[in-house]
Amino acid sequence: MKHQIIFLIIIILQFSTLTLSQTPPSGPTNITQILEKAGQFTTLIRLMKVSQVSDQINTQLNNSNQGNGMTIFAPTDNAFSSLKSGTINTLSAQQQVQLVQFHVLPNFISMSQFQTISNPLRTQAGDSTPGDFPLNVTTSGNQVNVSTGVDDATIANTIYTDGQLAVYQVDKVLQPMSIFAAPAPAMAPTPATLKPKSKSPAGLNPTSGNDDLPAADDSGVERIAMHGTTVLFFGISLFVVL
Repeated sequence: MKHQIIFLIIIILQFSTLTLSQTPPSGPTNITQILEKAGQFTTLIRLMKVSQVSDQINTQLNNSNQGNGMTIFAPTDNAFSSLKSGTINTLSAQQQVQLVQFHVLPNFISMSQFQTISNPLRTQAGDSTPGDFPLNVTTSGNQVNVSTGVDDATIANTIYTDGQLAVYQVDKVLQPMSIFAAPAPAMAPTPATLKPKSKSPAGLNPTSGNDDLPAADDSGVERIAMHGTTVLFFGISLFVVL
């Protein structure tokens, strides 16, 4: 009898465990509740609420027409604390929205899929072309690194996954180039091109600088010489007459 009771208890416990594991999550998916339950994501939750990106995420996840799922990179509070003081507050409202959307991929990606995924990844922030919102993933064994062109982050943990939504903890805030990249330095002005000086003709003083002057007129000298001869001849003739 004692053995039968023990066997019955074991059967009940196994049935209870199986039932609990198969129970689907109650209610619609809510990204802020997932992050609140995980802890250490207060800053990200606040940004999601202020930018209303959390509402967009929840709407898309619970829309029956949204079949691609979603992937979210979630920086911890420590990751935000490592930013320069006042960084988030200096961003405009639009930039804060883009910053949060930069951490959201419009499709579900499991950890194993990062091994073969094509770069750059498209985010909800916008274009993935260089200079805008490029996001690239590299793997080394089981480690997944995420690069933005401004900083590099590592996936530290899987917070949540259900085949439709994947939430991964990252150790840094992903900084998009269009917001955080330093502006390109201004090009130095091109020196003015100096016109080379023309060489002086052979036989002339190169420092005279008279190459462009008109040629001297010798006719005046001849006229002066002839005039002087005439005066001298007239004077001699007058002396003889006297």
